[in-house]
Amino acid sequence: MAKHIAVIGDAESIKGFSAVGLDIYPCDDLNEAGALLRRIADSDTYAVIYLTETVFLAVEKVRARYQDRLTPAIIPIPGVTGNKGTGTRRLSSFVEKAVGSDIIFNN
Repeated sequence: MAKHIAVIGDAESIKGFSAVGLDIYPCDDLNEAGALLRRIADSDTYAVIYLTETVFLAVEKVRARYQDRLTPAIIPIPGVTGNKGTGTRRLSSFVEKAVGSDIIFNN
């Protein structure tokens, strides 16, 4: 069975993703974002779930549930409010864990 890609975030930030074939889940209420992520991730339909940075930060406890699983990969993306650096910080952390030093960003 083929897996799909989902995008969760405020409607304004994610509406364009449907034009390239991704499944969008508008969520303008951060209080509902965790339940939405859980429902989508547990459906076993998605290999990748993109979250706008605002949603990504709001659902930290729910994300932890999927942290050690191969799928779905849960990845932050900037929203219309701009890049908050969440993705860069995570990548830097992963690189540092893997090689013992941040060889990409040298922070």
